[in-house]
This record gives sequence, C-alpha cells and structure tokens, in this order.
Amino acid sequence: MCPVFNMGSPPMIIRLREMPRGPRHFDLRFGSNWWRSEGSNDQILGLDGPLDVHLTIFKEGSHHVVDGRLSGRIRVRCDRCLDVYSHGVRSEFHLLLASPLPEPAGSEIALLEEDMSVDFLVDDAIEVDHLVREQIYLTLPIKFLCQEACKGLCPVCGANLNREECACKEKQGHPAFLKLKELGFKRE
Repeated sequence: MCPVFNMGSPPMIIRLREMPRGPRHFDLRFGSNWWRSEGSNDQILGLDGPLDVHLTIFKEGSHHVVDGRLSGRIRVRCDRCLDVYSHGVRSEFHLLLASPLPEPAGSEIALLEEDMSVDFLVDDAIEVDHLVREQIYLTLPIKFLCQEACKGLCPVCGANLNREECACKEKQGHPAFLKLKELGFKRE
C-alpha cells in the first residue's frame, strides 16, 4: 500500500547516504489536499483527486539517478473563459543528481554540456514534494483551454461566450485602430 501525503503531512525527504546498495523503489500517493498554491497567480488551483508517483533511485558512478513517473489530475483555470476545469497530468522523467561542486577559488566556473542535465543536491537529500511539484510544472501546456473551441469572454461585457450570447455590438477590427474609425478615417 502506498503512503498518502496530504497538506498537513511533513515533506518526505530521502537521504541518499543512508540508502542501501541497489535500486530503491517508492510508490507514493499524494492526496487531493496536498497541493499548496503559491499565490493568486498560481496556474494550478489544486489536485483533482489523488496523484500517483513511482520513483526508482539508484547510484550510478558518482551520481544518483531518479527514474520516475506520475499521473493524476489537477484543477486549473481556462486562459480564455476563466472557468475551472480538470486537466490530466502524466509524466515520465529521468534525473541525474550530484553533490554540489566545491566553491571555485575564482568567481567563474565553466560548465560542460553534460553538466547542464545534472541537478545538484542539498545535504545529499531529495525533497520529494519539491521534485514532484517541479515535474508537474514541467508537464503544463503553454495555454490552458477547457476545450479546443473555447470562445472565451466578451471583451466588452465579460459574458462567457461558451454559455451565452451577449447583446454587445461587436466592433470590427483591432481595438487600437477603432478610435481612428470613430474619427472618420477611412481606408482607401
């Protein structure tokens, strides 16, 4: 049975120094009230049901490797009509983790191409909550749409055009040029 993590649960921390040799498997379930919003501008309003996470952690050379997958649903707001809806998240990920590099004597350090795909650990520990949140954010689309054909809101009265027709007179053209039209300028 998976341990369930909720908002009141202390964050799960995996200490890598204390891990036995060989791969370790973790099956986790985050309860629907686990998500903490990061403010009024957070795209994610919360989880819509449980979030299932499977992690496999093993040592490879001087690095630790985290192979994982997560699946569940989140509550988000449509970018066009502002309605809240449920959006599915599913991700498979592969992370390379290394201990922090010692501070260089100079102020600059050159990173190689392979260094760009490595995350650095703090105190040789993985904070699972942070890792899961990061992976959820990486799965998000650029724009949230409740449906592909979402009509959005009327720019004049704010009516949700998916649910109702508004009585506003639709003005043709780009809003920046409507003032010119009112002044009597005509296109030739």
